[in-house]
Amino acid sequence: MPLTINNRVALITGSTRGLGKEMALALASSGARVAMNYYGNQEVAEQAFAELQAVGGEHCLVRGDVTDEAGVKQIVADVKKQIGPVDILVPNATCEQPLKPIEEYEWAFFQRMVDFFQKSPFLLTQACLPHMREQGWGRIVHLTSEVYPGSWPEFCPYCSAKGGQTGLARSNAREFAPYGVTVNIISPGWIPVERHSDATDEEKAEYLATAPMGKFGDPKDVANALLYLVSEEASFVTGATLDVNGGRTIY
Repeated sequence: MPLTINNRVALITGSTRGLGKEMALALASSGARVAMNYYGNQEVAEQAFAELQAVGGEHCLVRGDVTDEAGVKQIVADVKKQIGPVDILVPNATCEQPLKPIEEYEWAFFQRMVDFFQKSPFLLTQACLPHMREQGWGRIVHLTSEVYPGSWPEFCPYCSAKGGQTGLARSNAREFAPYGVTVNIISPGWIPVERHSDATDEEKAEYLATAPMGKFGDPKDVANALLYLVSEEASFVTGATLDVNGGRTIY
């Protein structure tokens, strides 16, 4: 049975490459109107948007800083003006993610992680919730990571920020449930995309040795998980975390 998306308007931040782009294409292919968001590379963004338009349907490309309050309000307003108010929110934008001992991190970088993974989802949720609550329907899906439950060493800013994002999502799930707005989490494992292009064969082999399925996931695996969580068929699912990692977080 195909999942029901019903021409909903979806905003996916950081969606012109990697997992974000794959999720945007999947939602468009399933009948959603999709807002692609970017902030940096306009050429890459326009190429990604051309792919989205090729799928067919009504979509838009919006530029904006998702860690800035005024920027978030403008993004949401631009989406509403071009394709309608946001029904589906996917906070996905990220920044660089180096691994190093705590002594080598500076607070400014730690704050950057907090801004992307806690401040940005918080601001986006505030901006999108009034419409969702008014219509009695909404979907918010956070992208976290297996590194939080796995407590990876030498990755404390990322682990801490993702832990905070997890708490935000779970609290919001309880708060918004009476309004018909669900809040769920997709927690991917290492799914290779552009930013992993410099990973060594040794690093890949070490990771795969800990994966019960013995392989890497594909961006489509995350996109398929998203399609379920935003569909009508998932209307009674909220506060859940869907691990997409081949079994690495089975405890």
